[in-house]
Amino acid sequence: MPSAVNNNIELDFVSAHHRLKKVVNRTPLTYNHSLSKKYQCNVYLKREDLQVVRSYKLRGAYNMMSSLPAEQLQKGVVCASAGNHAQGFAFSCKKLNVKGVVFMPVITPRQKITQTKMFGEDFIEVILVGDTFDDCAVAAKKYTEENQMTFIPPFDDLRIIEGQGTVAIEILEDQSAIDYLFVPVGGGGLSAGVGSYFKTYSPKTKIVGLEPEGAPSMFEALKAGRPVLLDSIDRFVDGAAVKRVGDITFSICKEVLDDMHLVPEGKVCSTILKLYNEDAIVVEPAGALSVAALDDYADEIKGKNIVCIISGSNNDIDRMPEIKERSLQYEGLKHYFLVNFAQRPGALKEFVNHVLGPNDDITRFEYMQKTNKESGPALIGVELKSRDDYDQLLIKMKKYHINYTELNKNDTLFGYVV
Repeated sequence: MPSAVNNNIELDFVSAHHRLKKVVNRTPLTYNHSLSKKYQCNVYLKREDLQVVRSYKLRGAYNMMSSLPAEQLQKGVVCASAGNHAQGFAFSCKKLNVKGVVFMPVITPRQKITQTKMFGEDFIEVILVGDTFDDCAVAAKKYTEENQMTFIPPFDDLRIIEGQGTVAIEILEDQSAIDYLFVPVGGGGLSAGVGSYFKTYSPKTKIVGLEPEGAPSMFEALKAGRPVLLDSIDRFVDGAAVKRVGDITFSICKEVLDDMHLVPEGKVCSTILKLYNEDAIVVEPAGALSVAALDDYADEIKGKNIVCIISGSNNDIDRMPEIKERSLQYEGLKHYFLVNFAQRPGALKEFVNHVLGPNDDITRFEYMQKTNKESGPALIGVELKSRDDYDQLLIKMKKYHINYTELNKNDTLFGYVV
């Protein structure tokens, strides 16, 4: 039966579920022992990272495309995406034997382009245009109109929302008693679909939406009472980094989300590494949001049944050095200093032997251009074994009269120098 969200919107999740049964993987809801022990509750992970295209995005794309009239579908479809939506779209084009055109920004990593072409094979064409998603979306919509094709949006369409909402059907079939549901939020398609289904069939479940701190589009929209366009965003958590949420998704999310929470990008990185090292689970940054938020709800969730949606695993291995770097900085284990060493013999040796602790390690050393004859600054990266060693490091730098600037606390200087 349909799930009514409000007086104006109805979503038919059952029909979407029927359309998708032979196309998507019915991903497992797995009990996670280490997280359950840590938070003294029952933590279940909905593993959309194990989806056929390694994210839930296939659900919405296929549901919308397969519900189009045959004559409209045969004219072809278009999408704009630099990530998971493009791959779900491409897979759907091949499955439905439909011509599709994918617009991607010029800066899109080669790995994502290759994956999209792999899923779509001869049924899709990839066009690279613009430096940002917004540029490429404008070009895609113009192309759609000029060629009388159909645009398949990443989130702001009822059929897309219905498709994403089938994740909720599977969750509740596997586990009916759920106290908290943690859902990553980008444009709002997944949270709108899953949230509305839960509010109808599991109304006692508290639904928590999660965004990265650097891209709080739904957070700001809920605060303002309407979708707002953010001036700039940190695109690191690329699967959940949009400047503006959808109008439809916002109208639903404001009714179904019980809480909206922001997660630091560094915390996301630490979670990615822990899931890999402790559970052999590979997740993309957006896929780690739900687990990364658990620390902030630790007191609330004790003794409860918790579900975290792992939304995807399309993580390029080339990003791992940056992920480790962000994690170390967030955990207080990596610090950068600009040091003006006195121009005398033994100054650097004194720093290494007397300032650094026995477990401290120099991970980067680079002399900068000298500013005068007396001193020349050096960029030094120091990695600690424990964040408690940080205060002792600063005490020793002052004791030995080290002239330094701490770059971690100066975003502008950090971005320029490091």
